[in-house]
Amino acid sequence: MFLFFCNFAPMLKKTFHKGFSLLMAFLVLFSTVSFTIEKHFCGDTLIDVAVFTESQKCAMEAFEIEQSTITKMDCCKDELELVKGQDILKSTTFEDLHLDQQLFLTSLIYSYTNLFEGLSEQIIPHKDYSPPNLVVDIHVLDQVFII
Repeated sequence: MFLFFCNFAPMLKKTFHKGFSLLMAFLVLFSTVSFTIEKHFCGDTLIDVAVFTESQKCAMEAFEIEQSTITKMDCCKDELELVKGQDILKSTTFEDLHLDQQLFLTSLIYSYTNLFEGLSEQIIPHKDYSPPNLVVDIHVLDQVFII
């Protein structure tokens, strides 16, 4: 059971990481999107609700227009509900940080970039040396073993 979990742990971690990243991206997207909900009522009855389009009017709308000229009262009404997203996103520049934060950030970036400097090429003195050919295994021949 433990070996089964050890084999799939990196894959599981990568899957959770991708899922969490996708969730956070959708959270940012939906927190900044604004939209309008339009509702059409005939009297006290809700006829239609539309999110991104205009709501459909009821069949009494044409009759109501004629009657409203006579009675000056309209029983059909439209309601607009605006769901506003976040429109001000905070962006901080390097100059807005305090002096100690600027110092920490520059030292972190400097040390991180120098962390992965390439190593100088190492000199291997025995690179071209070829070992002698073994004719007989001397340890087995003399029965001398290091224990």
